[in-house]
Amino acid sequence: MRNDAKVIMINGPVVKGRGMANFKMREMVMVGRQKLIGEVIGLDGDVGTVQVYEETEGLMLYEEITSTGKPLSLKLGPGLLKNMFDGIERPLKRLQELSGDFIAEGIGLITIDEDKEWYVEMVVKKGDYVDEGYTIGVVPETSVIEHRIMMPPGKNGRVVHCVQDGRYKLNDVICVLETEDHEKIEVKLYQEWPVREPRPILERKALTIPLLTGQRVLDVFFPIAKGGTAAIPGGFGTGKTMTQHQLAKWSDADIIVYIGCGERGNEMTDVLNEFPKLKDPISGKSIMERTVLIANTSNMPVAAREASIYTGITIAEYYRDMGYHVAIMADSTSRWAEALRELSGRLEEMPAEEGFPAYLPSRLAGFYERAGLVETLCGQEASVTIIGAVSPAGGDFSEPVTENTKRYVNAFLALDKKLAYARHYPAINWLDSYSGYLKMLSDWYSNFVSENLMELRAEMIKVLHEEDKLIDIVQLVGEDVLPDDQRLILEIAKVIKVGFLQQNAFHKEDTYVPIQKQHLMLEIINYLYERGKEAIKLGIPISVVKNDELYSKVTRIKYTIKNDNLQDFGYLMQAIDAFYEPLIRKYK
Repeated sequence: MRNDAKVIMINGPVVKGRGMANFKMREMVMVGRQKLIGEVIGLDGDVGTVQVYEETEGLMLYEEITSTGKPLSLKLGPGLLKNMFDGIERPLKRLQELSGDFIAEGIGLITIDEDKEWYVEMVVKKGDYVDEGYTIGVVPETSVIEHRIMMPPGKNGRVVHCVQDGRYKLNDVICVLETEDHEKIEVKLYQEWPVREPRPILERKALTIPLLTGQRVLDVFFPIAKGGTAAIPGGFGTGKTMTQHQLAKWSDADIIVYIGCGERGNEMTDVLNEFPKLKDPISGKSIMERTVLIANTSNMPVAAREASIYTGITIAEYYRDMGYHVAIMADSTSRWAEALRELSGRLEEMPAEEGFPAYLPSRLAGFYERAGLVETLCGQEASVTIIGAVSPAGGDFSEPVTENTKRYVNAFLALDKKLAYARHYPAINWLDSYSGYLKMLSDWYSNFVSENLMELRAEMIKVLHEEDKLIDIVQLVGEDVLPDDQRLILEIAKVIKVGFLQQNAFHKEDTYVPIQKQHLMLEIINYLYERGKEAIKLGIPISVVKNDELYSKVTRIKYTIKNDNLQDFGYLMQAIDAFYEPLIRKYK
């Protein structure tokens, strides 16, 4: 521990110290008599620059800067799930016990509970050879997730001692191994890992499995792959947070990591209050049983906001290494980028576009690159899927954070304020959004859902694009001037938008829809369209072809046909035939 460095400048969360020639970049330090947690971000000869993760109010010149000799790291072990942390992995409940409703300075780097005992069932025995990433023992962390105590990356050896099954604390040594060099390795219930360093894997795999969410606009129109990346940009009030809540609740990921990065306090309060009450559709228990929440609100220290993204992704990689599929929700990366901009300004760096630092693109790339479907060190298939919300000022998608995010994500789910104000939720604009995973996932959809699902999707997208062109004419001269085949397109587009794309998060049948029902819904809408086209070609007027009762039935199938009663689609198809068959015979 070096204690000769002194504070020579304080500029908000940015502190400069003299006597730091022997410090390292990215080293964690303690600043001042309150031992504020900081990280070395610049070294110039004897002078070092530190970003402090706590409020620096009261810090004085010439107070000491103390080295810890290690980078900013997380303690990864049992106790992460069902917990709520701040941006540097300090449990909010414990912080409240220590300092009340506001986080006191110098409270230290407290982390997961070291006094709690966990029941450990040992997997290895004396004499076993254990390689990096392999399981030493298992802990029932929650009623739905088994926590695997793994051999730390880069370590391997033969077991020379291991404990019996029983209850142990985080710091207890449960296994001792000896390497070929006769070095002893002690394995505890936790690992420490630097937040800015990706955890190692054996190899990346091609993305071939969709992250099923139960949200029709995503699963069919703009799918996200397991191990993929997606951005949800949208202005104020367009439903970014609600969309992410739906994904957190219904996606078929094993673990959810939700990061509230720089959001308003009332939004995070809703998350912290609502998530524990949400019922997990898979297990029937609280969704918190498989969730980690990281809350870093807009009034918390700006440097910790910058770190919160890395805290979340490191936790996600840790559970991925156990063999789980993890989905990480970052709400929002715009606030994270604003933290970068503020820190960059205090460091007096040359600003780039709109004041953001020139390294914004590389930081965004570094974050999204940590997603992926991988083979873990122990040979299992697992993934981290990153879904980042973006909050462009004024809903302007041409601003730097949205534009640069677009470069590094494969699914872009553009939220539209016009749709939101029209109460069409999720307000994902089907003309501005896209998914680069369609070709990668087409084999999965063909094999496990239907061979024609992607063709149906393409047909429905075509109808929506044609409707968009026709709307301009309708607004100028009215719908009556259009030929009947184009008026049919307008009517079918309404059915697609209201009956398929619009989804009610608060309706029992509609909040989550299985992929099989989604396919059948498209089949029915397409069948209605095909029969309508057949009738129009015979010269039957649109006023006769469009049966209001039939169209209403098809539009309302999301409510009327239950998710576990899909045979009713056959009856509806018969009803469509019962209307069109006599009509077509009459006009033939």
